[in-house]
Amino acid sequence: MKSILSIKEVKQLSKNSDFIVRGIVSKLTRRKDRNDNPFWEMTISDSSGDLDGKVWTASIWWNTQGGEKFPIDPDNCGLRFEGSSVEIDGKIAEFREQIQYNFNAVFYLDQSDYPPHMFSRHSPVKPEFLEETFKNLIAEVKREDLRSFLEAVFFTHNLWEKFRVWPAAISLHHAYTGGLLEHSVSVALGAKGIANHYSDFAIPVDMDLVIAGALLHDIGKLEAYANAPVPSMTIRGNVIEHITLGVSMFMKFAELEKLNENLTLALGHIIASHHGRREFGSPVLPEAPEAMIVSTADDLDFRLAYWKLQIDALNPQSDVTDYLALIDRRLWRGIPQA
Repeated sequence: MKSILSIKEVKQLSKNSDFIVRGIVSKLTRRKDRNDNPFWEMTISDSSGDLDGKVWTASIWWNTQGGEKFPIDPDNCGLRFEGSSVEIDGKIAEFREQIQYNFNAVFYLDQSDYPPHMFSRHSPVKPEFLEETFKNLIAEVKREDLRSFLEAVFFTHNLWEKFRVWPAAISLHHAYTGGLLEHSVSVALGAKGIANHYSDFAIPVDMDLVIAGALLHDIGKLEAYANAPVPSMTIRGNVIEHITLGVSMFMKFAELEKLNENLTLALGHIIASHHGRREFGSPVLPEAPEAMIVSTADDLDFRLAYWKLQIDALNPQSDVTDYLALIDRRLWRGIPQA
């Protein structure tokens, strides 16, 4: 009997290998091939990562609830696969010189025996460290009105309980429970380091704005994403997007807390410009040192998290990934660490 593998272990297998894996269906899309036959693109997730696969017409779907096992039609079985636990019997193939994961059998598991949350991913950084660091960063803000504003936004207005467990994305980087807090703390600490460096080189940088802007830059993700039980995009996230949602949320809080006009303008600009380029979703480009610094720290944090995600999934015998269109390059494992 074949053993159950983690997604990370599956990604380290070679071509033509068979595998069995369990996880949550985080995405399922029905499509048609050139001959008008249906097939499905499915992404499953476990605590070690995500796996994208194809479920072809010849694949079999099974319902195993209640200890029984019988074939089902995924279109007419009354079961919702997205957000549910499944077992996949698959095989690794190659298509156009790229690895492809074919899901030959999909087993809908008994959700009471295999609750989806048992496969959920969490931040690898201790939550106690992240929470303490976040609060310490707020305490570092010297302007009393700005420090009070941050405390009000995150604690008085009850964002904190959601913010501390929310994902920062649905894939690519920090796409797990606690990812938003981890990413925000990392960006703030990175931005502080950059700001301190350039302050030593006679560039005037407002550290209070850098810290506050970094902690606030992704608050729109609280409305753009959901976390039940895996990261997913909300309708508002799809049609409005997290930057626009974040600016709107920030402006409402600024008005409610009567934040002064100059701070409102500067922080609103950081949130609106933090993706750095219009084609990446920012309606404006960073035009002030603080906005440039937060944008740079945000981009670097994304790229390093994406590098780690790709390298962790890379076959141990390989040193370089396949070409990654998202960042227009391959990624290198680097030389062995001493």
